[in-house]
Amino acid sequence: MNPKDINIKNRRATFDYEIVDTFTAGIVLTGTEIKSIRSGHASLVDTFCYISSLGEVWVKNMNIAQYFYGTYNNHEARRDRKLLLTKKEIAKLMKSGRDAGYTIVPLRLFINGRGLAKLVIGIARGKKEYDKRQAIKEREDKRTLARMMHK
Repeated sequence: MNPKDINIKNRRATFDYEIVDTFTAGIVLTGTEIKSIRSGHASLVDTFCYISSLGEVWVKNMNIAQYFYGTYNNHEARRDRKLLLTKKEIAKLMKSGRDAGYTIVPLRLFINGRGLAKLVIGIARGKKEYDKRQAIKEREDKRTLARMMHK
């Protein structure tokens, strides 16, 4: 698998949340974590971001499976990982993170052109139950329209 083809998405985030703003952040990784990501063994299910008291942004509960060819130096699969953002971006995240009903969720994990792992995070507002039903209805309508066009 070509490392540039890595594009791990958090599909649940766009269903559960309305994305208000997005940022692209670098991730601080240890030795075997990047190898595991390049082989496609990572998951963004049930992940979220938080801002520490020191003003640093962290991603919590992101699963990067242990590297298959790793030794005793292998990494821990679910640990908190620091995100690399500018001070301006962190200030914007802090401002919106304090508002009620908003949260910071990871949307997509990818490898950029230079071979570095990047995480797209978004400021999100939770959807109500009827918004979710509306999204399902729109998706089904698109599918039926696409089926009609192919016949």
